[in-house]
Amino acid sequence: MRSTKVFAVLFLLALPLSGNAAKRVYEAEAFGMLPGTGANLSARMQEAIRTIRAEVGKKDKAVLRFRAGRYDFHPEGSAEREYYISNHDQANPKRVGLPLEDMHDFTLEGNGASFVFHGRMLPVAVLRSSDVTLRDLSIDFENPHIAQVTIVANDAEGGITFEPAPWVHHRISTDGLFEVYGEGWAIRPQGGIAFDGQTRHIVYNTGDVGAPMAGLKAVGENRYQAPGWKDARLKPGTVMALRGWGRPTPGVFLSHDVNTTLLNVKVHYSEGMGLLAQLCENITLDGFGVCRKGDDDPRLFTSQADATHFSGCKGKIKSVNGLYEGMMDDAINVHGTYLKVVKRIDSHTLEARYMHGQSWGFDWGFTGDRVQFIRSRTMETVGAENRIALIEPADKPTVTGVKVFRIRFEQPVDDVVTENEGFGVENLTWTPEVYFAGNTIRNNRARGALFSTPCKVVVENNLFDHTSGCAILLCGDCNGWYETGACRDVTIRKNRFINGLTSQYQFTNAVISIYPEIPELEAQRTLFHGGRKNAIRIVDNDFETFDYPILYAKSVDGLLFRGNRIRRSSEYEPMHWNKNRFWLQNVRRVEIEHLLRDHGGILKDVKLCPNEHRTWNP
Repeated sequence: MRSTKVFAVLFLLALPLSGNAAKRVYEAEAFGMLPGTGANLSARMQEAIRTIRAEVGKKDKAVLRFRAGRYDFHPEGSAEREYYISNHDQANPKRVGLPLEDMHDFTLEGNGASFVFHGRMLPVAVLRSSDVTLRDLSIDFENPHIAQVTIVANDAEGGITFEPAPWVHHRISTDGLFEVYGEGWAIRPQGGIAFDGQTRHIVYNTGDVGAPMAGLKAVGENRYQAPGWKDARLKPGTVMALRGWGRPTPGVFLSHDVNTTLLNVKVHYSEGMGLLAQLCENITLDGFGVCRKGDDDPRLFTSQADATHFSGCKGKIKSVNGLYEGMMDDAINVHGTYLKVVKRIDSHTLEARYMHGQSWGFDWGFTGDRVQFIRSRTMETVGAENRIALIEPADKPTVTGVKVFRIRFEQPVDDVVTENEGFGVENLTWTPEVYFAGNTIRNNRARGALFSTPCKVVVENNLFDHTSGCAILLCGDCNGWYETGACRDVTIRKNRFINGLTSQYQFTNAVISIYPEIPELEAQRTLFHGGRKNAIRIVDNDFETFDYPILYAKSVDGLLFRGNRIRRSSEYEPMHWNKNRFWLQNVRRVEIEHLLRDHGGILKDVKLCPNEHRTWNP
């Protein structure tokens, strides 16, 4: 439909608002976006966005309204963008379905719309915008990049025989491997995650499962035998999500935004995170989900990585009433990024580098931001806080694609901070408060909730149901992931934990694991997390567990564990290498009700209640 015709039929409703502002409502059907046609609507979506941006004044509010039903979007006709996205692969350009850039007071009103994407696309991006709301819609892909298969036979001699799900496009590659393909992509997975076909839980004591496909042969219609794939744990009826390890794009990308709200938005599949936010201020998720389409959905997986991920944000992150299931990593991860000092230029100036292969290419900080320095081997702060006087890319003419920054600080930097020893720079301005409440996290790979922020964190009234790793992790790492930083004020209360720790993953020492990565723990003198009495409070929670470890804590000053109920489950046999209810390393000012009270020195390598089999009700 030509734009002149669009304007002729476009429904515009102008309502007077305070301050002479107006509310302009645009109907998607006026741009030719009708539900259920199966047509590629990418170009029409670009036209709608361009029109709204051109016509709506800075003081006006705009709504793009859809009817309920299915809308299809293909790479052809979509926007092409160069985006660098934290914790994702940095291949560019990207094809973007809904590039909501420089939008203000804008609402995308789905009314039950299902946005279905094809090929390899970034579905929704919101950049440099304020007061944007997405509501009442879902995001999915017609042909996901994960291949779901069901094991039909497991022979110790002949290997595993499996059947791909009906929607999986598959073939044997020229080199004899199982290949899945779609519009503009092909993947040869040789591993994945195993789901119990009845319970939908991750199969007990599996974790990441290898699936070698060499010598693959067809043994019937839609049936293959992999003679080298031998794993006695995978019984007939097991559902495998065979996957690659790429993370091209999230389902929803937020960058440099202020006051973003997602209401009743569901991501049913994404090739990276379900939602990734970086350098944003104030994000509200209410009824957000990275989830299946319902209990009768035959597809058991959702995102290729975390459900939600927040990198270098500030203000307040609020995530309530959500459902996170079937994802290939954590439900939520909140952190900043350490830059590694690679050159000391003078007393006020350093060069510092992004270190992780999936986190670079975007802003790290701005003039006036508060920073501190940390010694990598002990994770102790060095010198006093400082502020950025000037920050600029050192290896690129612009920030886009940057890996190294040249940073000038307002005050002299401590003489010890040089490139000769490992030091990181932490941005303290871009650290958010977090409220995570009323959510359900279940049947996912790895961990439940991860937090690395010095601001207030409240985790309450959530259900952690069969997270295969730990349920909650307080972390911090300036050596591998380079994800900041120390937690100073955390409340974990009135949550229910059901049979986590069914598999072994990184940092998964207990149901609640406080585990900063500290290479030289014995050399540490200043503890990483906490810093005052009862800085981290774990109270009034219910733990139902088949295994022993409840709490692991390392390098914590100020920990309270009180009023929690622990009940033994018989669903699985205990298998965790840690046989201790409580394991504490380098801690100070700890209270574990009726078991440990300490307000004095540092306790080293304390292991409590080994091999406890009874129900404990403090």
